[in-house]
Amino acid sequence: MQSNKIYILDTTLRDGEQVPGCQLNTVEKIQVAQQLEQLGVDIIEAGFPVSSPGDFNSVVEISKSVTWPIICALTRAIEKDITIAAEALKYAKHKRIHTGIGTSDNHIKYKFNSNREEILETAVRAVKYAKTFVEDVEFYAEDAGRTDNEYLARVIEAAIKAGATVVNIPDTNGYCLPQQFGDKIKYLFENVKGIDKVVVSCHCHDDLGMATANTMEAILNGVRQVEVTINGIGERAGNTALEEIAMILKCHPYLDLQTNINTQKIYPTSRMVSSLMNMPVQPNKAIVGRNAFAHSSGIHQDGMLKNKSTYEIIDPNDVGIDDNSIVLTARSGRAALKHRFSSLGIKYENEQLDNIYQKFLQLADKKKEINNDDLMILAGIDRKHNHHIKLEFLQFTSGFGIKPVASIGLNIAGEKFEACATGNGPVDAAINAIKKILSNRQMQMKELTIQSINKGSDDICKVHIQVENEGRLYYGFSANTDVVVATVEAYLDCINKFVSH
Repeated sequence: MQSNKIYILDTTLRDGEQVPGCQLNTVEKIQVAQQLEQLGVDIIEAGFPVSSPGDFNSVVEISKSVTWPIICALTRAIEKDITIAAEALKYAKHKRIHTGIGTSDNHIKYKFNSNREEILETAVRAVKYAKTFVEDVEFYAEDAGRTDNEYLARVIEAAIKAGATVVNIPDTNGYCLPQQFGDKIKYLFENVKGIDKVVVSCHCHDDLGMATANTMEAILNGVRQVEVTINGIGERAGNTALEEIAMILKCHPYLDLQTNINTQKIYPTSRMVSSLMNMPVQPNKAIVGRNAFAHSSGIHQDGMLKNKSTYEIIDPNDVGIDDNSIVLTARSGRAALKHRFSSLGIKYENEQLDNIYQKFLQLADKKKEINNDDLMILAGIDRKHNHHIKLEFLQFTSGFGIKPVASIGLNIAGEKFEACATGNGPVDAAINAIKKILSNRQMQMKELTIQSINKGSDDICKVHIQVENEGRLYYGFSANTDVVVATVEAYLDCINKFVSH
């Protein structure tokens, strides 16, 4: 099905959410889905309904909350999966079931303990069964990147004959070289009967850093749907980044290939996903990284002053970055704050705006200027107002030759508790005090990451923590100009996740 339209299937809410610590609740998933609709995404892969009641409910609610995009639900080639997916999609205006199975010899032998013929038959049964619920059925051949081309062609042809309207060729392990992957797509177009009647899709992972290159090579060889995520998040090293594909096609108009993406919504969407998932965007990330349009070299700066096109192939405004943003300080008003949050894809109104404004003023009094990273952190902290356990106060004494001591106060569901403890440092002492109050000494900190935004001594620092409790890992986040307070709040963020689990 050749055309100059490239369909965008966004799987941020499915594959992207498989990143440890990036899980969203249903309300947050709806926010992201509505933003993806504004961005212009054609298909939203909303989840894997059989995996959990939460995922099922999210697909249901997302189906209700968006209007024109196709809502897609993932399944294995198992009847129960497909039945549950169909039920989850009942409110979707436009619905698709995405079913499939591993086709590489590695998957067939070690994952399924099966053989090629049985796998082919299972694939056909799954597509036919999904077709009894919805007209639009997508079939994926997992690990197609490592699948023998001749066998892959047989499976894809059988899936099309069974009723698939979209066939997905994933490079599941990010293994293929771009030319290899392009040749694989070309082979399928030349050897699969009926492939011209369906949409051919690709789903590339970034294990070797080639997801975007492989996706582009697939497009140049006939693929007309790409499966991507915001900021390239996803399993292991991530997926192809939506923003990269959209801007590559925009910057190369001679390819005569278009997407439905409103590129000016890219940056706000990137920041929203980063904030909600507590997943920082690396500064040198293409298109949306903090340094993507920064120029420090004197030669580059000289060229930029003469003509921006010398070192910028993309106008920052084309991706929604306003390089003349209003500077935010302690003297800024609510209107300026609301405007800047809106540019980051975050909406605050009335009482919500008043509450975040007070937090903004507290931070602005500590810092000379508030940047976008500060605002994203404020938004993340603001979401913690409904925590079961909240930090009331923290006081600590520490220094050379002094035994660190921390006194802490917690509000647990409205009831106040206090404790004092010593430790190897102020953080250790504070955590020991928390364990006293909660009578839980099984909690073990497994990982602690502290990051300063601008590397100034007065800067706000971001803390990410990983805590193990009863054999399960939980991830927490916080930020503060005081590194000890930020670390304790991040620790409490973890605890709130398992006390309410």
